[in-house]
Amino acid sequence: MRILTCPAHLQRLEAALRSSLPRALPVYGAVLNINRGNPGDFEVAVDAWPNFGAVLARRRGEAPLNDSYRNLCSAFYRDVGAYRALLESPGCLRWDSAFHIFGLQDGVLTVSQDIALAKGVELEVTEYYTYLHPDPSTLPEPQLDPDVQLGTLSPAHVELLDSTWPYGGNVWSRRYLGELLRRFPHLCLQDPAGNLLGWVLSDGFAAGAHGYTVPAQRRRGLMRALTIMAARRAHGRGFPVYGHTATDNRAMQRLQEELGHRRLPGMCRFVLHNPTLARAAPGAPPGRNA
Repeated sequence: MRILTCPAHLQRLEAALRSSLPRALPVYGAVLNINRGNPGDFEVAVDAWPNFGAVLARRRGEAPLNDSYRNLCSAFYRDVGAYRALLESPGCLRWDSAFHIFGLQDGVLTVSQDIALAKGVELEVTEYYTYLHPDPSTLPEPQLDPDVQLGTLSPAHVELLDSTWPYGGNVWSRRYLGELLRRFPHLCLQDPAGNLLGWVLSDGFAAGAHGYTVPAQRRRGLMRALTIMAARRAHGRGFPVYGHTATDNRAMQRLQEELGHRRLPGMCRFVLHNPTLARAAPGAPPGRNA
């Protein structure tokens, strides 16, 4: 295993990953952020350099063993054997901690299953559709009512964001959302009194993250406008316009398809290792997933 720190190597990795899109999207997005100031304090581990066969993108430094939000990794491989070797490398992962690995390739799940079986580690898998817009310059102009305006999210909004996020409800989720607000682009809409109507966040992998419209404000086209504006901003910064959508979220699937996003083949799988430990996050209600 090798951690890439040389700027020239990271630029070379970015170019290599670009040639492997869209399969490499989750790692490519992280490397884009690393090469543009590294706001998320990420790093990338490879099995070898320069002829790498597998890459893992993750936050730098130590995290609490039960913090599966900070212990979040994206993966891409050219060779599944190299990927397995990377995950089994000493110091690559703490298999006694709660951590996620996600990616767009089948081996992301099967390698974790094989290693977890040997180590006696429990797994929990969540599948998403991944949508990518092939040409955001073709998106229509966003349409907003006169009483709706762009606003700004602040740390004071973290509790609201956490309470409306299906994966929230504990200390680590609130810290994670607060970090997204401080480190990565986001958008929100407000009424003239400053009340939040809806928002979209992005994460360290350059993907669209928590998006939400206040129930009383739905069917006004607010999420459509937010999706268009967020996509245009990401495209303007040279980032891909993509995100992961729950398989039962038909409303968001329809919206993205109407706007020209394409659903990638297969599934994006988030593999949570040691989910029982993750549920022990401070402040998590009994039985709620962390």
